[in-house]
Amino acid sequence: MNKFILPLRFGIAISGSLIGYFLLLSLFGLHTNPFFSLFNAVITGFGIFEAIRFRRLEHGPNYTYSTGFTCGLVSGFVATIIFSIFMAVYATEVNPNFINNLLTSWDNHFEVTVGTFIFVVALMGFATAVVTTLTVMQLFKNPKK
Repeated sequence: MNKFILPLRFGIAISGSLIGYFLLLSLFGLHTNPFFSLFNAVITGFGIFEAIRFRRLEHGPNYTYSTGFTCGLVSGFVATIIFSIFMAVYATEVNPNFINNLLTSWDNHFEVTVGTFIFVVALMGFATAVVTTLTVMQLFKNPKK
């Protein structure tokens, strides 16, 4: 259980940062522009970087690739789950027109439900977490002896 405290802490911090960034964008009416969601990867990447860095400092010479990889992946997945729940609440309770406003930037005739939207948000978050963890682990893997 102790090995999941650090990733849980960082996952909550990452999701808090993502939510804060989203709410900041919504203050200026920019939250429906998909371009600004690219910065979510930067926020997630920094959080995963710090989680793995702390795990490496915590374990010292006993640090292994799988230890760091697990830490980064759990941090990213926790952040994704919390952020997806927030987006579900936001899209259904706070701003029910959010999905329609988001889709007006594309000329389509598709009916996108809240479930589809949340699935896509979660899928993007999980993919970002995996790719970012694999990328960051290149910096923190132990050199071959």
